[in-house]
Amino acid sequence: MWGLTNEDFTGLMQQYQRLVYTVCLQFVHNPHTAEDLTQDTFLSAFSAIDRCEPQYYKQWLVRVAANKCKDHLKSAWVRRVEAPGDDAMPEPSTSPGSDTGDPAEQLANRAGAEELAELVRALREPYGRIAVLYFLEHKEIAEIAALVGRPPATVNSQLWRAKNLLRQQILERRQRE
Repeated sequence: MWGLTNEDFTGLMQQYQRLVYTVCLQFVHNPHTAEDLTQDTFLSAFSAIDRCEPQYYKQWLVRVAANKCKDHLKSAWVRRVEAPGDDAMPEPSTSPGSDTGDPAEQLANRAGAEELAELVRALREPYGRIAVLYFLEHKEIAEIAALVGRPPATVNSQLWRAKNLLRQQILERRQRE
C-alpha cells in the first residue's frame, strides 16, 4: 500500500527514536528496558508499516510503543522478577516454626513482636485472618487453607499480599520516626 524502502524506514527510525524511547521510559522507568522496548517497537512497526498512512506514522509509532510497554508490564516475568522488595521478605520456604526462613521471625526482628502483632491484627480482610493464623498462630499454609475453606494457592497469594501490606506499613512507620 504505502511501501517504504529500508532507507525510508531507517530515516523514520532516526526521526522518531527519541520520541519512542521517551514513551517507553515513561512506562517502565528503566533505561535499559526502555531501549529494548524501543527496538521491539521498531521491529513490530517494520513488519506492519504498510498498514499505516504516512501522515499518521508518529501517532501510530507512539501507540505501538505504548502497547509494547503495557504488554511488557503485564508479563508474568516482569511482575515476578522486578517486583519491588521481593528480596526483602521471601516466600515461606520452610516450616513456620524454623528459625532460618520464617518471615514472621524476620518481621519480628525488624519491627518488634508487639508492633508486628498490632499490624497483623489491623490488616483488612481477607488478609487479616490469614496473617493472624500464619504470623501469630504459626500455622502452615495447608492448615490455614483447611481452616478458612480456601485452596492453598489462594491462601499463599493472600499471604503474599498481606506481607506486602505489612512491609508498606512498617516502612511508613519507620519514615515517621
